[in-house]
This record gives sequence, structure tokens and C-alpha cells, in this order.
Amino acid sequence: MKKTILSLFFIFNFLFTVHSQVKSPSEFLTNYGKQITYYHQIEAYFKHLTEQSSYIKHQKYGLTPEQRDMNVYFISTPENLANLEQIRNNNLAAIGMSDKKTETIGDKLIVWLSFNVHGNEFAGAESALTVAYELVNPSNATTKEWLKNTIVILDPCLNPDGFSRYGNWLREISGTKTHPGLTDREHMEEWPGGRYSHYIFDLNRDWAWQTQTETQQRIALYNQWMPQVHTDVHEMGYDSPYFFPPAAEPLHEFIEPYQKDFHNLLGKNISAKFDQENWMYNTRERFDLFYPSYGDTYPIYNGAVGMTMEQGGIGAGREITMENGASLTIKDRLTHHAKAVLTVVESAVSQSDKLIKGFRGFMTHSRKTIKGKYATYVLKSNPKLIQLTELLKKNDIQFSFADAKQSASGYNYQTKKEKSFTIEPNDLIIKVDQPRAVMTQVLFEPNQKLNDSLSYDITAWALPLAYGVEGYAVKNSLGIKTKATIAIAEKTVPESVYAFHIPWNNRTSAQVLALLHQNGIKVRSAMREAIFGDITVKAGSLIVSKADNPKVTDFTKTVNEIVKTKTDYNFIKTGFSTNSKDLGGENFVLLKAPKIVLLSGNGVGSTEFGAVWYYLDQTIGYPVSIVDVDKFRRIKLYEYNTLILADGYYDFSEEQQKQIGEWIKNGGKVIAMNGALSLFEGKEGYALSPFASDEDKVKSEKEADDLELKARIFDFGNGERRAISTSIPGAVIENVLDKSHPMAFGLGDNYFSLKTDDRHYSLLKKASNVAYIPKDYKSYGFIGNGISKKLNETVSYAVEKKGDGEVIYMIDNPLFRGFWENGILLFSNALFLVN
Repeated sequence: MKKTILSLFFIFNFLFTVHSQVKSPSEFLTNYGKQITYYHQIEAYFKHLTEQSSYIKHQKYGLTPEQRDMNVYFISTPENLANLEQIRNNNLAAIGMSDKKTETIGDKLIVWLSFNVHGNEFAGAESALTVAYELVNPSNATTKEWLKNTIVILDPCLNPDGFSRYGNWLREISGTKTHPGLTDREHMEEWPGGRYSHYIFDLNRDWAWQTQTETQQRIALYNQWMPQVHTDVHEMGYDSPYFFPPAAEPLHEFIEPYQKDFHNLLGKNISAKFDQENWMYNTRERFDLFYPSYGDTYPIYNGAVGMTMEQGGIGAGREITMENGASLTIKDRLTHHAKAVLTVVESAVSQSDKLIKGFRGFMTHSRKTIKGKYATYVLKSNPKLIQLTELLKKNDIQFSFADAKQSASGYNYQTKKEKSFTIEPNDLIIKVDQPRAVMTQVLFEPNQKLNDSLSYDITAWALPLAYGVEGYAVKNSLGIKTKATIAIAEKTVPESVYAFHIPWNNRTSAQVLALLHQNGIKVRSAMREAIFGDITVKAGSLIVSKADNPKVTDFTKTVNEIVKTKTDYNFIKTGFSTNSKDLGGENFVLLKAPKIVLLSGNGVGSTEFGAVWYYLDQTIGYPVSIVDVDKFRRIKLYEYNTLILADGYYDFSEEQQKQIGEWIKNGGKVIAMNGALSLFEGKEGYALSPFASDEDKVKSEKEADDLELKARIFDFGNGERRAISTSIPGAVIENVLDKSHPMAFGLGDNYFSLKTDDRHYSLLKKASNVAYIPKDYKSYGFIGNGISKKLNETVSYAVEKKGDGEVIYMIDNPLFRGFWENGILLFSNALFLVN
């Protein structure tokens, strides 16, 4: 008995000694709250906590492009941490996602805390240290009570590369004194800023699309846990008061009462604590819950109560004087965050039963009681479905393929009408009756209900249109026979191949072409359909012939190794076609390998540049020279044949613009996007103009003058509402295609463009209007009344020949956020096929 008591004494003494060594952030970091913390110091502090406390456990879940660790920390009682896997499986089993339930472990609430998805909103990561400390602090008995039946999953920095870019910069330009005045350089970030990831992507808008490796790795872990509460911690302009829930309208119609109720309760709880401190805040004004790819909405559509926390701080550096004369410091910002986030945990614990019950009901009842209008989505067999199924897998959405033929009727996304159609083998079938029923409906419902047009982001994202595939939304659940995968027959490579045929129909086609070019292999592209026996070569398809590549060693084996990732490739035995389109004829043009320069730096849109860079470096893996605009004079343009100008303002001199014009005439190709179009708009020798004629220009100016006269009696209060009548925050708009032009190859019968601003141009004269908005066009999402009719018969993508070169005008950005798959193919056409 004495030995037992003595052993317990030593164990207790050991635990007390270990816990008593837990240091606060201020004790561990000399400048905590005064200077930004390096990322490695954040990791070091959490390492200290995990070594000194039995209430916290570390898991590395990934690596960033710059090879920084991505980490989460599980915080709970030692008993709970010892049973994490059983707790995780129990949570999933309750919603039909696991069969490994353990009866001996009771229900546990799971609260996930995410900090610093935007690198320059660094008070989020700073506050994560305080939040973690208070949860494990041995002197804080209150938080220990919270943790008895709660697992807190804490991710201190979702964007380590962006955070480090900003942190290194702020440290480098900082002196010993702070500079609260606005004109000091610590309040003026250098391009591209620390907000974005390595590839200059906005990770906060990537939750559903998962284009970036950081998001992919994080969501894979998120979907293994499925928390009941998720908090996304941000900063905004430094003069803004703190924002916390409830959120603003529009609220998606699929959001459940229990989610709204918790938002309201949380608002009351946080406001009570902020009132005690005399801190300013606001709710329900700006940040809505609609677009599905945010850190608040993505969790909401997966059954959690998701939310955004916003502290004023962007541009504040270490300290700044606000408009009201008060000083805002790092310490202020992280303290506000810590108070709000800890209140989230406290409030969630108080509502644990309701949150768990609501979460389980959301994930199970919605399978049978469909929230939307449709029970099944059918997408016709298409090579682009390869990329779509990859997206579904990332989001853990179940799907199958038809294994029989069946008649059906449904809403056609392209025509916006009910239509009879035939389901055929290999068509993609996505049923709402599955664990992620709501997320499935949010991504596929053709007409999202927008109860307020003052939305913070894009308002449409219909996936069949994004991927350029024929799609149907069906009201009933189909009883068709299905299969899990499509069997792909292994190809037998002939001993001798006259030519390889690579269909041009998805991003893999562009990836293969990029590899062929980089290996010095000559490639041709079909201008029109050609038939060779039982093989039909469609327009845009690639041909790699032995005749064009006499110096390629072991031609058949070498080329086959490159093209085999494109599973629908095949072999052509003869150059003699059955429809007078022989391989040696003018129908098959020899493609030039692009030699690309992409401009970056001040004036260039950061994320728009990032989208192009990511496309080249990661999507297709093709080399590019990146040069800052202010170094343009040092470029030897004749060494390149392709110049890409992402959205932005380019302050070229008259001489530089003349140089570009001469280079184009001598065979250069410019791809100009969005704001870069101003370099050509209305300029002598170029066709780009907002107006079809002088009469149209006069008419437009008169309408603007008339509106100014009417505005004299407009009320002040509805100014914001009137402003959105001429805006397009993000809508999907029908385009007519010139399918005979190489820039339209592979896109389908028509193209739906994601339009994110009100920029519009008349159909160009003496140029190819490859994709344009027809009169009485079809659309999805919000378009202001004042702009909707002006889009009739305006161009979205055009090509103008200038001497031996061309200018490609992209009014809409086809690479926007990297998820518009048919846009990726369109950009590939512009880069590789417009020759």
C-alpha cells in the first residue's frame, strides 16, 4: 500500500513539475507582442508546449512549396489525447463515415481553430500562441474543464510561406522604434505582399477547389476529423473594428437554424466580453455566408458551425495611429483575437450537446430530406471528367459511373431547360444520398438562391459549366446500374508507328504537349477533323509523326513514354486520310514551342500573376522567364516569342509600347488579360474598343450624362445598392464560340465564362471574335441591371493578327483561382495552338 501511495506521489509530483515548467508566450519569446514572431519561433514555442504539457499533441500534416512544415496541435485532457483515433472514428461513425465505433468512449465535441490563412494578417498566428497557452496553462482550471469532453484542433498558421515572406520583410525594415505614422515603409508592403501563398494564391478562397498543395493537405486532414465548430481567424484594414458573428446576408438557404443560433449566441457572448474592455466591434455588416470555398462556408456546408473572426490590422506593421487617434499595437491585435477565440471554445462547450446533435442531423437527415431541388446529377462521358472526379475525391464526395443505358429527364445546365436525354455507360453519376449531401448540392445545384445581392464574392460556380461538360440535374434518385471506375485497356505498342495521335480535350493534353516541346519533339495540330481508318482526329488534336522527328532516338518508345499519361492516345498507321486531310497536307500545322516571358512586379495584379505562374509551373510544367516590369528595358524580346501580361496596370513608355508593337509584327504573341488590355484599347493600329462605332460611343456618353442628372435627387442611404446595379461580383455567362478557330478547340459547343468585373468591349473589327456573349445570353449568378444589357454582343476572347504575330485579348481571366477547368484548356489553346 505504501509503495502504491509513494508511486502516486512521484507521478503527481512529476506531472506537477512538468506542468509548472510551461512558459507563456511572453516568457518564451522576448519580443512577443512587440515584433512579429518568425515562423520557426512559432514552431519552437509549440514544441515547448508539447514537451512540457500532457494536454497537447503535435501532428505534422504536410509541407508547403517552400518546404516549411504544416502543423496541427490537438489540445485536450491526457485521457482524450490517448484515445484520439477512437474519438475520431466515433465522430465519423455517427455520420456514416466509419464503421469503427467504440462504445466505451462517450461523445466528444471537436473544435477546430485556424489562424493566418493570409500571411500578412499575422496577429492571427501571434494569438494562436496565447490561445494554446491558456488551454494548457496548469493554473487555468476553467480551460481544463472545457477540455474534459472537447478536442481542440489548433492550426497556428495555414500559410507558412506567406507569413514568412511578410515576417522576414517586416523584420528587415524594422528599427528599434515603431513608426505609427502612415508614411513609414513598415505600413507599405512590397509587391506581391505577404497575404498570399508561395504561388501568390489566396488560400482563403481555395477550400472547395483545392488547387494548392497547402489546401489539399489541410482538407484531407479536416475531412478525417469533421469538427462541429470551425473558426477562421483573419485581419482586415487597420481602422476597422473587430468583426465576429453573426454574419451578414446573403446566407445560403441550406444553412440550418442550429448554425444560426450558435452564431447569435456567440455574438452575444463575445460582445459582452468586448464591452467590458471597451473594445469596438461590429457584426452582420460585411462578411456573408454564400460562396462555398471560404474557411467559414466550407465547414458550414459540411455540418459544422463555421465562422470568420476579423481584427483590424492589415497595414499596421508593429504599431499605427488609427483615424480616431488611438494607437493599435501587435499586442492589442493578438489580445483581441485571443479573447474572441477562447470565447468560441467556451461557448461551444456550453452548447456541446446541441452542436453535436445539429451536426449529426445535418450530415444524416439531409441525405433523405434533400435540401435542394435535385437528387441526382448526371454528367455525360467526357475526358474532362478525369479532373472533375479528382475534385470530388478531394472533397470526399461519392460518385460512380453508369454501367447501363437508361432514359431520363432533367435540367440541362447549358440550355437552362428541362430536357430528355439518355444515360449511357461511363456517364458520371453523383447522387445526393450520401454523407456529404449538402456539399454535393452546393457545388452542383444550378440555381443558387441569393437572398441579398450585396455578396462578398462570386455568386455562381456551376461545375458542369466550369468543366465544359454536358450536365443534367435530375429530381429523382436514379436506379441505374453503376460501376466504381472506368476500365482502361492497356495499349499494345506496335513495332513501327507512323504517327501518334493525342486528342486535345483536357488539361492532360496540354501537359503532354508541354513535355513534347521540352524534349525537342516536333508536333502538329489538326485544323479540321480528319479520318484515318477507324481513328477520327478532331480539330486541335496533336500528331507526332516519325517523319517530323528523324533525329529522335527510338522514336516509338521515346514518344510513347511521354504520351502514355494521356490514356486516350492512339496510333496512326498511315498518313493517308479517308476525307482528304492527309497528315502531310495543310490541315496539320507545325506548332512552335512557346518561349515565354511573364511580367511581374509593381502594377501587376498579384493573384492574377500567381494564377498564370501556377498554371505554367505546376499545371502544365512549362518553363517561363519571370521579369519585373521595372526591368522590362533589360529584356531582349527577340529571344522570346510569347509575352504574357496578367491583369494589372503597365506603365510602359511610348518607346516601350512601340517596341512591343514591332516585336508582334515580327512574329511575337501577346496574351493580354483584364487590366492589361488598356495597353491596346483605343490605340492606333489595334482593334480593341468598348464601342462598335462613334454613334455607340456618343449614345453611351449621353446615357452616362442622363444618369448624372438623375443622380442629383438620389438618396444617400441607398448608394451602395445603386452601385451594385452596374457590377458583376462573379457570374457565369454564356458565350458563342467560333469553333473553327484554334483558340476554341476542345472547349465544346459553347463556352461559359466566369466573369468577375464589368469590363466589356464591342465585337472587334478585323479580328477573330473567338468567344462572345450573344444577345439574350444565358447566365448564372448576380449581374447588375445596369450592366446586364450592355453585355449583349460583347467579346470575351479575341485574336487580332498583326503582321506575323498576334495579340490575344482576354477580357475575362480563364485562370481565375485555378478552378475553371475549361478556362485552363482555353488558356492552353492560346498558349500552344494559336500559332
